[in-house]
Amino acid sequence: MRPTHAGRFGTVAGAVLEGRKLGIQYHGRERDRLSQRTVHPQRLLRYRDNWYLAAYCEEAAALRLFSLDRVRHAEALPEPADPTDSADLDRFLSASFGIFSGNASAWAVLRFGPEASRRVADETWHPDQIGQWIGERYEFQVPYSDPRELLMDILKYGPDVEVMAPNELRKMVAARL
Repeated sequence: MRPTHAGRFGTVAGAVLEGRKLGIQYHGRERDRLSQRTVHPQRLLRYRDNWYLAAYCEEAAALRLFSLDRVRHAEALPEPADPTDSADLDRFLSASFGIFSGNASAWAVLRFGPEASRRVADETWHPDQIGQWIGERYEFQVPYSDPRELLMDILKYGPDVEVMAPNELRKMVAARL
């Protein structure tokens, strides 16, 4: 869990509920830099004990997810936020594995050992996942757009999982091991 500043959470939640634009200072992890953004808040999400804001970002001219622990300043603006079609927002949020949103660019095919198979067969990693038993092993397919979170979930199974496809993901797991 990453702590979220209570005051900033209140400002963001208020903007979502009131349908107002937000001005935020956001410190992105990937580029390690602070940016100023004007966003149209759509939905607050709680995922793996952390809060995220789904919003249309004017600077990116696209829907984006913002981790609330990375918001350094938030100010509700007087202008109303432009709503995003619910179906488009749902597609954006559910198209790929984990918190990394956007259209899936690949499908991971994972084959688990017998012991891990009994646990994984009962889990939902993604609403579009596909699973089947092959003897005493469970083979699992899941769409993803960004491999980072998927890699963490694969690696926690250690020798009890094998990446069958795609080859790039298999190589990433091997390099981490």
